[in-house]
Amino acid sequence: MTVDATTLPDVTQVGGAEPRLLAVEPVDPDRDAALVQSWLAHPASSWWGMGHLDVDAVRTYLADVQADPAQAAWLGRRDGVPVFLAETYDPGRVLLTDVFAAEPGDVGMHLLVAPPPADGRVHGLTSAVMRTVVEHCRDVLGARRVVVEPDVRNTAVHAKNAEVGFRVLREVDVDGKRALLSVLDTDRIGLPEGDGPAAHLRPEHLEPAQRHLVAKAIAEFTHERLVEPQPDGGGWRLDAGESTYRFRARRHVLEHWSIDEASLTRTRAGAAAPLSAQDLVLELRDVLGIPDALLGTYLEEIASTLASAAAKHRRGGPSAAQLARGRTEGSDRVVASFQDVESAMTEGHPAFVAANGRIGFGLDEYRAYAPEAGGRFRYRWLAARRACTHLALAADRTERDHWAAELDPETTAGFRAVLVSRGLDPDDYVWIPVHPWQWQHRIAVTFAPDLGRQDLVDLGEGPDEYQPQQSIRTAFDRSHPERSYVKTALAVQNMGFLRGMSPAYMRNTPAVNDWVAALVSADETLAGAGFSVLREHAAIGYTGDAYHRVDVSSPQRKMLAALWRESPLPRVTDGERLLTMAALLHRDASGDAVVSALIEASGLPADEWVRRWLDAYLLPVVHCLTVHDLVFMPHGENLVLVVRDGVVVRAVMKDIGEEVAVLGRHADRPVPADIERIVHPVDDDEAALAVFTDVFDGVLRFVAAILDDDGVLPESRFWQVVGECVDAHAAAHPERRRPLDLRVPAFEHSCLNRLQLRNTLSMVDLADQSSSLIRAGAMPNPIAR
Repeated sequence: MTVDATTLPDVTQVGGAEPRLLAVEPVDPDRDAALVQSWLAHPASSWWGMGHLDVDAVRTYLADVQADPAQAAWLGRRDGVPVFLAETYDPGRVLLTDVFAAEPGDVGMHLLVAPPPADGRVHGLTSAVMRTVVEHCRDVLGARRVVVEPDVRNTAVHAKNAEVGFRVLREVDVDGKRALLSVLDTDRIGLPEGDGPAAHLRPEHLEPAQRHLVAKAIAEFTHERLVEPQPDGGGWRLDAGESTYRFRARRHVLEHWSIDEASLTRTRAGAAAPLSAQDLVLELRDVLGIPDALLGTYLEEIASTLASAAAKHRRGGPSAAQLARGRTEGSDRVVASFQDVESAMTEGHPAFVAANGRIGFGLDEYRAYAPEAGGRFRYRWLAARRACTHLALAADRTERDHWAAELDPETTAGFRAVLVSRGLDPDDYVWIPVHPWQWQHRIAVTFAPDLGRQDLVDLGEGPDEYQPQQSIRTAFDRSHPERSYVKTALAVQNMGFLRGMSPAYMRNTPAVNDWVAALVSADETLAGAGFSVLREHAAIGYTGDAYHRVDVSSPQRKMLAALWRESPLPRVTDGERLLTMAALLHRDASGDAVVSALIEASGLPADEWVRRWLDAYLLPVVHCLTVHDLVFMPHGENLVLVVRDGVVVRAVMKDIGEEVAVLGRHADRPVPADIERIVHPVDDDEAALAVFTDVFDGVLRFVAAILDDDGVLPESRFWQVVGECVDAHAAAHPERRRPLDLRVPAFEHSCLNRLQLRNTLSMVDLADQSSSLIRAGAMPNPIAR
């Protein structure tokens, strides 16, 4: 049975009065059951959710707790009179096993303070009880840290936790409740956390963030042949301006470097100097080629990436083993597991150095809307005049079907009532979801005239709670997980783009998705691999603003649009779970890798596990390219893996409308005229980069290095399995449309950071991505014959 972490009556310290000494003893279920039941039945104890239990049920509950070696219950007395119940537990074995990486010395705690007596409250009692319990955990139970998980709505407890020194980590799902996971280092009892939302901006959090980002920058700039470290004794040296960086590293194929972060040092003019990612960029400025006008923006994205990394370091997260194990018992637990992984990702993009810019988010907004914060929000909804708006729908959806699937009848009735109250005809309007940040910073300002003339009408917040996803513009419906993802324009600067959405693109996005989904579902090879796509089956864009009255491209033309993408949850069967493929590149705070933990959990030989993953992922990508001339953007965040017993059984592709392309024109299978924008004919060498750059270099080189570094699978065997997968597909499809030889000796080395360094505001022209690519010579092919 789940209980809230703490329930406290409204007691405050007054006039310097303090309660007398408190004593703690083990609970006696037979003796104490009636008393505890009376406390639980009191309205002040509602957060425990046990007010319905009778005395016998409470006695059984306490006896079960005392019989469990991983738990204990304690009665606290003041002058011999019982005044509180405390429960302690091992968070590595009880309650938090899926969401918290417990360490030796961690003790979980629940606290119930007795309801105030009829003759009045005891001033200061609550504070004294809280301190007594955490000191008991430290002095009697040997706790190094105390962990609590109060309901996020229990603000009174949050304040008391902060008073004794607890620091908030993050929100988590704990058996049916949304909890505020918090920890107290017992050597800091009574010392308030301080600094509020900026608590992560301290040396103990920023130093490891700097160390990681400097190591990543050196590794990726080396991979893109912008710098070249030199041998230095038993390690390596990089000279950059007045600074010298020394480190140990392992070099892998595809010129991938695994740098030992602990070994990384910097000297400046011969003296030790702190690591600084911004300093490194400035020292390498001439080599990196950042335009003067964009240098400040790139440095700001580096700073924001560091702040994000520091927040992730402070917040912690589930261990790799917990993420690999996941939860599969029932749809609610599958959803929780899926979103636990989504919010646990710390790297951003594995290749980009400035990967978490989010320029535009403040501290409070970062905590509310950054995917790694794991928070939830509600969309703002607007009514948009139909004559100024285009709602595009998949072939199997009508407008009535769409709103019935995505909104409750009560919600749409409320929307219509708002319009009627303004003397407007609801049938003249359609509904548009808007991200709260976008509403506050863009729509209410940039579209003020549209709101004033009631082409746009503010309808307030919708009822559903959504969780931000790694792609930042997209959110998952936690209130109704079977409903669609929602993706909306979000005009923050992040990783080379202002993250808007084009209403022009939205007009045919569902048609693009219909065409791609039909092609994929009709293909026997893809069906055999279990490969499918998540359709973006509805999209909307508003063009009634002044910015669309002139044919001049501007960011303001991409500020009010949205789409709905199918949820993967209905595709999961019993015993299966969902996992973002980005998790295969993730290491936890202890350095343990999720992919290594998955292989261990599966019980399969490592090469067999990799083979099954490649059959679900690489084979469909190769098949779509060589048989259909169809390419996706198949990086980690764009794939949802379906996993059973630690083994990948199939893959689901998403983000179709803006990313998919057909690389040639074919008379036997013409692309419909209304989605002609997805046709981008290229030659064979460039077509092959859809595998070499996006898969080999963008995903597989990282996984191969992790498995090799962890001693799980030698990279030579890893790439041998990759070659076998490619060969098996070619042998099965000798008449493929574009018979590319993926075993060639080398391929063009297309570089991602070079794109961002050249123009951090707009890395590529999305309408002509091919001409935007930057190459750095040839890269030896790891599966060359």
